[in-house]
Amino acid sequence: MANNPVAGFNGQANGEKTPGRLSGSGHSCHHQSETESDVGQSVKCLSRLCSRDEDERAAALEELSQGVMVRLGLDRRGSARLSKETLLHLLRLSRSCPLQEVRGRASELLRTAQEQGVEVPRSLASGPSAFIPAKEMLKEGPDQDILIESFLSLGRVDHITMVMALHPAYLSCFLKTQHALLEVDGPLPRHWRHYIAVMAAARHHCSYLVQQHSAGFLEAGGEESWLSGLEHAPTKLRSLQTLNRLLAHRPWLITQQHIQELVCPGAEPRWSLAELIHAVVLMAQAHSLSSFVWGCGLNPEPDHIGGYTFQPPSPSHLHRSPHSPAHEDGRQELVDGAMEVEVLMKRMVELQQQQEEEECTQEEMVTRFERERSESIPTAVVRGAPPELVLRLVEDPEFRYEDFAPRGEQAPPTMRAQDYSWEDHGFSLVNRLLPDMGQLLDEKFQIVSNLTYHRMAMHEGVDTHTLRKALWNYIHCLYGIRYDDYDYGSVNVLLERSLKVFVKTMACHPEQTTARIYHTFWRHFRHSEKVHANLIVMEARLQAALLYTLRAITHYMR
Repeated sequence: MANNPVAGFNGQANGEKTPGRLSGSGHSCHHQSETESDVGQSVKCLSRLCSRDEDERAAALEELSQGVMVRLGLDRRGSARLSKETLLHLLRLSRSCPLQEVRGRASELLRTAQEQGVEVPRSLASGPSAFIPAKEMLKEGPDQDILIESFLSLGRVDHITMVMALHPAYLSCFLKTQHALLEVDGPLPRHWRHYIAVMAAARHHCSYLVQQHSAGFLEAGGEESWLSGLEHAPTKLRSLQTLNRLLAHRPWLITQQHIQELVCPGAEPRWSLAELIHAVVLMAQAHSLSSFVWGCGLNPEPDHIGGYTFQPPSPSHLHRSPHSPAHEDGRQELVDGAMEVEVLMKRMVELQQQQEEEECTQEEMVTRFERERSESIPTAVVRGAPPELVLRLVEDPEFRYEDFAPRGEQAPPTMRAQDYSWEDHGFSLVNRLLPDMGQLLDEKFQIVSNLTYHRMAMHEGVDTHTLRKALWNYIHCLYGIRYDDYDYGSVNVLLERSLKVFVKTMACHPEQTTARIYHTFWRHFRHSEKVHANLIVMEARLQAALLYTLRAITHYMR
């Protein structure tokens, strides 16, 4: 990555103070409030830890350590003055900072505080993901460079960054896009951008992103009352709710009328087209990122609600994550998984040969598309009610995804990619209304579509193009988008049913994704390959939602 700072999607300043506000706990413990000067000094030290100058970082680390030690010695044993805010900052650094000297010192300071009678927090998760072993993402290696760059630029390395770091080329592009959406000068003020992302993430009950963007919203100067319910937000922001709902769950229903109600001269309050396109990309990005968060089973951040506790671990604490399925017959599963890989490899070769030898009629191609989009794939997993911090930001929570083409019902007209596509229509419209954003989104789509390491499970030198294309086109098929030149019979050949269940759940009902669904598909593949599949689902879903909205805007502008 370049040396200039690339701000991340959470928009949090280095050493930001919001975790304390977001993570309020009524638990009575010996940590107390620090004076304003103490807090200011801590925040300043934390900010300097992100300096690119090694000497400056070393000095800041020493100053932070001295400050903590002084405060630990101010009062009698058991009543040291360390705020919850400082303790959570130290916990986060001890868990996720890629700089070993900072991570080690933060852990040491927490141990010292505990020895002095301070009740210190501990992380409730062993790693970034409940589905993926921590060693996959926390190992030392070449990917550490991009994690260090993220820390120096953003002031933190969150779980999304850790998991995406399995694919550094994509992560670099993702961070640039998020920076442009949330930080670069544009039509919408910074705190509005984060609030729109909060509204969007809440549609999928994604408390992870709700907390991330709530922190960014407060850091950007937003009013805390807005986070207590949509009714406290400005009318103009609330007017996005219908579009937010449709974008999240049924984008094919978005019409020119929805756009007109927001931007026409008589609309009150009125959105400019530039403001609206900015809001649309923010919402669609947050919806698709929610799919990624759920699809990778991301745990709450150590300083988020649900990510830490001040209670000591119970003696009966199980080391195995409750999200990870216990396989009774591991050896048999390895055999079955290996056979699945061999079958898929054989199908890919046979499919390529068949396509070279045979040419389907257009009628047959349409029939195969219709068969694929109307196939019944179950996704009915019932979760508990979302937390209150999410529910209070959702309007009409019963509005959910419905199959584009339920069996026996009249479906909306299919969107033919040849009639309205990203390459020929959407790209230029976004770039015209929100300069450079079309280019950034296009780069992201291209990277994820072409990303390959020429391997599949235990096999090297594999051309995975047909598999990647089948995944992308299957998601667009679920959203009613058809490519005239694509044979949808390939989807049925290459995507076995357990993979379809995962993909449809993640793309359409992400909050229903479970560890069992994740572990059932591609059982012999690397976790990095599953993350790659998640990235394809996320970006294909994003593009599909954008296409329907951009088409409606195009019709309005005619």
